[in-house]
Amino acid sequence: MSMWGWVLLAGAVSFGTKLLRYLVPERLLQNERVLAVSQYMTAGLLAALVVTNTFATGQRLVLDARVAALGAAAIALVLRAPFLVVVIVGALAAAGARLLGMP
Repeated sequence: MSMWGWVLLAGAVSFGTKLLRYLVPERLLQNERVLAVSQYMTAGLLAALVVTNTFATGQRLVLDARVAALGAAAIALVLRAPFLVVVIVGALAAAGARLLGMP
């Protein structure tokens, strides 16, 4: 299957799950276990996306300026900086790493 086939399939699955949400009784969605799983699933998927975009290019594992940006942004988050500051710190770290010759 081509990439566009997978994209269309993922879109259809996403639409289907959102449509199913209207068919599930509200009392089942308010279950503590369901709420906890959905919160952890969202965080896990976001973490996987960040790691994939930071350490991979195509089929290769790479260590480049994105790693420096992620590290600087993580430190800013630990220091409880506002989101905009975290983004700016990450961008400046990536620019600095590239300026120093990191690919």
